[in-house]
Amino acid sequence: MIPYPNIDPAFLRLGPLQLRWYGLMYLLGLTAAYFVIKRRTLAHHIALSTEQIYDMIVYAAVGVFVGGRLGYTLFYNLPYYLEHPSKFLAVWEGGMSFHGGLLGVIVALTLFSRRRGVPAYTIADLAAAATPIGLGLGRIGNFINGELYGRPTDVDWCMVFPGAGPECRHPSQLYEAGLEGGLLFVVLWLIGRRPTPPGTIFWSFIAGYGLCRMVVEFFR
Repeated sequence: MIPYPNIDPAFLRLGPLQLRWYGLMYLLGLTAAYFVIKRRTLAHHIALSTEQIYDMIVYAAVGVFVGGRLGYTLFYNLPYYLEHPSKFLAVWEGGMSFHGGLLGVIVALTLFSRRRGVPAYTIADLAAAATPIGLGLGRIGNFINGELYGRPTDVDWCMVFPGAGPECRHPSQLYEAGLEGGLLFVVLWLIGRRPTPPGTIFWSFIAGYGLCRMVVEFFR
């Protein structure tokens, strides 16, 4: 067994103000996305200006937040948020649905594509290439929050998570961070090193994420 580090979910406290690791992970993910997208536009001669990339990141951030939060609220904890509507905006406390966030990003970037006159698959490929970094960082945020832990197990690296009972469990958040974040990013980077038909990176991401998630579900 490895002791759970029990990290304070807030990395900075200023009176009533708390800055949480979970929110920081999203900020870092969006920042990393900018640099990944910028690099791909230069490498593949995609006509997107720096300002347009910033706009794309803003559209994606809104899509992730609204879609992810709505998905979590509607499907996981609706009664709580009906009683505490102000908590809907507290994304830094955790509680985001990947599937809701994915749908939100697709809607947001479709609007961006149409308004900027950029082919939809060009935008989808750029976004997909950058997404694994955000996924990996988000799972690290889940680990710090002590949520989305795995099934009870007796493997040498199991952990006892706060609020999850006395059982030692798989740190499945870290499995996901490694697979959906690290491995999937490398695979998409290798695929995207050479010119590919439009949509290749996007659909490779969808397939790769599904495969990674299927593997992790054996431990969650």
